[in-house]
Amino acid sequence: MIGKVSGRLDYIAEDHALIEAAGVGYVIYASPRTLAALPEPGEPCALYTELVVREDLMQLFGFPTLAEKEWHRLLTSVQGVGPRSALAIVGLLGPEGAGRAIVTGDTAAVRKAPGVGPKLAQRIVLELRDKAPAVMALGGRGARAAAPTLSPVADAPDAPAPKRRARKAPEAPDAGAASAAAQADALSALVNLGYPEGQAAAAVAEAAAEGDAPPTSAALIRAALRALAPK
Repeated sequence: MIGKVSGRLDYIAEDHALIEAAGVGYVIYASPRTLAALPEPGEPCALYTELVVREDLMQLFGFPTLAEKEWHRLLTSVQGVGPRSALAIVGLLGPEGAGRAIVTGDTAAVRKAPGVGPKLAQRIVLELRDKAPAVMALGGRGARAAAPTLSPVADAPDAPAPKRRARKAPEAPDAGAASAAAQADALSALVNLGYPEGQAAAAVAEAAAEGDAPPTSAALIRAALRALAPK
């Protein structure tokens, strides 16, 4: 199993990238969102990977975080969801969006992914609603990006410096991890209070969707408890 590839980015194509690691070039398929976030060719990069093996084909699929990789693995466990369909869902919704859509039964959001029809979207929600909280509970650990590590050969001082072009200022790197960690903490607290895991996850996901700023664990717990209170 190839779980992570770390090296230098060789090129980016429409649906995949090639990363050279220790003299070997790995073709890694990824979502448009992931490909757009990769650095310039020639720069160091890393992706978590899932190796899909078929009778006549082996393909690597790449993800910037462990949470996205776990969502891809979970989605492909549903009958009728292939690795490319799972990649489309995770790439479109992101890990937090996928969790929110599944635990709240939002089949319309899942159907927006290319190649996912209404029946398949409904099957995904029904089969994964009880399994989704485990992936959501990865929290900040699962939201951390894969960090590139290069060998001394790749980092040799006489290696030509890659050409760079102006890039936009990066977004705050910890916002996604903080939000995921807060949701994981809130989910754990509600489960410890005796709420069923699936019901607690749905309440936390709805509470997280209400605000624009990354919520705190305490705020999520309060909002989720209000949603869970008997009407």
